[in-house]
Amino acid sequence: MIYTLTLNPAIDLFIDTPRLDEGVVNRTNSYDVQANGKGVNVSFILQRLGVPNVALGIGGGFTLAYISQQLSAAGIQNDFIDTGGITRINVFTHVRDGNREFKQVNPGPVVSASGLQELLRHIEKLDQDDVLIISGSFAKGITPAILSQLGQMSAAQGFKFVIDTSYPDVLNALQYHPYLIKPNNAELASWYGLPADIDEAKLIELGRDLQKRGAQNVLISCGGAGAIFLSTDVYHGNAPSIKVLNTAGAGDTMLGTFVAGLVSGKDPVANLKYALAAGSDSARSAWVTDFTHLDDLLPQIKVTKVV
Repeated sequence: MIYTLTLNPAIDLFIDTPRLDEGVVNRTNSYDVQANGKGVNVSFILQRLGVPNVALGIGGGFTLAYISQQLSAAGIQNDFIDTGGITRINVFTHVRDGNREFKQVNPGPVVSASGLQELLRHIEKLDQDDVLIISGSFAKGITPAILSQLGQMSAAQGFKFVIDTSYPDVLNALQYHPYLIKPNNAELASWYGLPADIDEAKLIELGRDLQKRGAQNVLISCGGAGAIFLSTDVYHGNAPSIKVLNTAGAGDTMLGTFVAGLVSGKDPVANLKYALAAGSDSARSAWVTDFTHLDDLLPQIKVTKVV
């Protein structure tokens, strides 16, 4: 079974508006309310690919209840620990005038130590037949040291551990040989104290260093420049040309799609190509892709083995 873990879930309010002017009432074109959080997005992607999964997480209040209800309505098994407070609501606004995108991301509630321990007891049940994907930021009360704690559990219990978070503490968890690490180019550069605009050769060099430190596989997302996958070999795929609408779930889409292919033994070239197309389709949509409109994207993507 694949388990997703969201330690700071959210409800995302997506707004599409013709203008956004100060001091006046701005009438919008439309809005959409989405159960969210990076791990939650991955669960929806896996479900749309027909891959059974369980969404785990922690939060509180009526907003957490809504997220759980939406997952259940989609047929996704979920188990969220209510630790009090109110799970956050984020606002993403697409302004057609100037094709601008505004992202307002709020902090989550404070997680109690007892609530976190209850969540960890669920993870203690995972074994060698399972995959755990941790995605996104952590709510107050959860320190990045949990990455090493989960890494230790993975090594002891035998489950595959996938990490997609920006914290530099990811480097401390590499000693436990995580199955896959998915930084974006800016995150990876920051872990090594480098500027965000490093070139592909340097990204590959850093990716190889992550592997030397213990990561089994590394997937580097590079936005409009595509993605790089490092396993035994190194692959690069370009991003197709799209009109961006909402980038909030694009990286989660690519990760969920890629992990589904990786655990099933899909050819790495085909897997990276399909994951890039899916992520791009999410970026041009109000929410994550349903995989029915990739035909115009796939022919634009070329994945090559980097020598």
